[in-house]
Amino acid sequence: MTDLVPDIAAEIAERRTAILQRIAAAAQTARRSASDIALVAVSKVQPDDRVDAMLAAGQRIFGENRVQEAQARWSGRRANYPDLELRLVGPLQSNKAGDAVALFDVIETLDRDSLARALRKEIGKQGRTPRLFIQVNTGEEDQKSGIPPQETAGFIARMRREYGFAIDGLMCIPPVGEPAGPHFALLADLARACGVEKLSMGMSGDFETAIRFGATSVRVGTALFGERG
Repeated sequence: MTDLVPDIAAEIAERRTAILQRIAAAAQTARRSASDIALVAVSKVQPDDRVDAMLAAGQRIFGENRVQEAQARWSGRRANYPDLELRLVGPLQSNKAGDAVALFDVIETLDRDSLARALRKEIGKQGRTPRLFIQVNTGEEDQKSGIPPQETAGFIARMRREYGFAIDGLMCIPPVGEPAGPHFALLADLARACGVEKLSMGMSGDFETAIRFGATSVRVGTALFGERG
């Protein structure tokens, strides 16, 4: 924990309030309830003072990209915030499955059988069951993780049948430079077809569009914390 600098604490609180207001406005436009949309503060590589200020402002759901970085940041803080929810929103290596199961409440990036096997083994060993999302590569980009859209239904069925996973949701990251709306619409269609309720989609630049297409959680980093460095 760090001592809060008043200026940083005030800035972070104002940023969070502004984002929550934008979420509420977008939900109203979409004829949805803002209470059905979770704000995930993406705290990757953020300095400790800004993370602590976000906690002080009342934020309790945080997203991290890397297991090791998340361990360093949250292991000491978790005891002070029993209502904290940690989400892994970055790619997960199978050899880090044990650490991920131990730390995260939600893993949003399940995308292959080898990872499913590793998670199943660790869930059985630890007796702890994070909620699981499937990452869908809606743009079918070679450099990006995720299941191709056309394979999603089969993959989800296999996760349920062979591993006994209750898949909570789907997650996507649209390609940079393309309109996000069609990707969000595709993810929503896949979720409906597969009987999946949650949609993790939308980041700082497009979360209002994601809400229009049914996002149940939005992952916001820069707009909440400010530019890094």
